[in-house]
Amino acid sequence: MPPHLLVSISGHGFGHVAQTAPVLNALYKKCPQLRITVRSNVATSHLRSRIRVPFTHLQSEGDIGMLMNSPLSVDVEKSRAAYHAFHADWTARVESEAQLLKSLHADMVLSNVGYLPLAGAQRAGIPNAALCSLNWADIYRHYCGDSALTRQIQSCYAHADAFLRATPGMKMTGPSAEFSTGLSNLVHVAPIAEIGENRRDELNHYLKLSGEEKLVLVSMGGIQSRLPVESWPRIDGVRYLVQRQTNHPDAIDFESLPLNFSDLLASADALLCKPGYGSFVEAACAGVPVIYVGRPDWPESPALIEWLQQQGDSLEISHDALINGHLEAPLRKIARRPRTVIPTGAEQVACWIANKLPSSYA
Repeated sequence: MPPHLLVSISGHGFGHVAQTAPVLNALYKKCPQLRITVRSNVATSHLRSRIRVPFTHLQSEGDIGMLMNSPLSVDVEKSRAAYHAFHADWTARVESEAQLLKSLHADMVLSNVGYLPLAGAQRAGIPNAALCSLNWADIYRHYCGDSALTRQIQSCYAHADAFLRATPGMKMTGPSAEFSTGLSNLVHVAPIAEIGENRRDELNHYLKLSGEEKLVLVSMGGIQSRLPVESWPRIDGVRYLVQRQTNHPDAIDFESLPLNFSDLLASADALLCKPGYGSFVEAACAGVPVIYVGRPDWPESPALIEWLQQQGDSLEISHDALINGHLEAPLRKIARRPRTVIPTGAEQVACWIANKLPSSYA
């Protein structure tokens, strides 16, 4: 029987899917008989829009992430309470996870970036690795302080066969870094992204747009929210691609269009978003300029913003500018650039996993 890879994907924003899907697509080309099970609370439809190889989807919370008031605001006290409840009987929870992994006959566990699947795999003696640009130990420490709970989370990552840290990402290198996870199993990975196809001519024809109009893709990265787009002022020659139907005369529900998200992004004139791995890296790889609203309290933001500023055209706006749709001036200041970022990280991780699979198959 071919080996079984069990993949845990956090539902805390779509960036975790955006990092994992290209890896699985690349891995399947190397190992076409591989069985893949994805455990995630992300909708099956979204997973299948990104993971274009056969897989079984098991609904699973997997991790807590951080509980959010909005895409830009963490609810610290609710998050703290949720973590304490999650860890209340940690030994029993890990044992239950180990038994589940054994019952699924998992040969390897890849987690982006829940730590319970890693702990369960370690208890069950199953090879395991984390893949992400962040880890929940450092995120929790930033908001809730260092504690025995924080170190329990950190231990799960530290005892994995590797923590495959995608670029750009938090440093995770010890006391000399801004955060202090100190993962000795850290493996630096190149940027990971799905590069969309620029299908602007098709999109113009479908929407009956002139070649002079600008298309702005609006995406908050999978965190549930609703921007007051209907109250934004109209900007001559600008149309917005948004995730939900709105009464704004220049807004188009992109979920109704016959293009996937990556192709829409590659076809847009600009991306309006918050700092997030998937948004920033895919836009840079497509040469699409980014207008982003600041998220100063999120500890991953500085690394993402510094990298984006080096790679592509970007501009930060205020939260008030986002809410009120004051975008005319920012849109005049940015322009598309030739693609310069080559996302080789998916192939790098796929090779790493293939080498860890049972030797009789890999």
